[in-house]
Amino acid sequence: MSKTYFSKTHEYVTVDGDSAVIGISDFAQKALGNVVYVDMPEEGDEITAGEDFGAVESVKAASDLIAPVSGEVVETNEALVDNPRLVNDDCMANWIIKITLSDPSELDSLMDEDAYKAFCESEAAH
Repeated sequence: MSKTYFSKTHEYVTVDGDSAVIGISDFAQKALGNVVYVDMPEEGDEITAGEDFGAVESVKAASDLIAPVSGEVVETNEALVDNPRLVNDDCMANWIIKITLSDPSELDSLMDEDAYKAFCESEAAH
């Protein structure tokens, strides 16, 4: 059964065993507006928790993608190359990369959905 975690930089990671998909949260896609480009790593690349692994560009801004966990990229969402706005349509279904986790204990530093909602509400209030 999969479980979804969220980072303070508004990426999500949905984990199923040692496989995970990473994308941006609904809060992030709403803040960015219409996404026009998604910069993704290559298959086989290693990503490291806390470091950037790509970027999302919208008509308003560009935002680095910060890895919530470490691992090896096993797949990129090729549909986003031709249609980056899929992120706006359903950011949870339209993940950006799929990885094999290298250190599942990193999940312990992330938030569950309830904690993330509270975090977003506190950010929106500032």
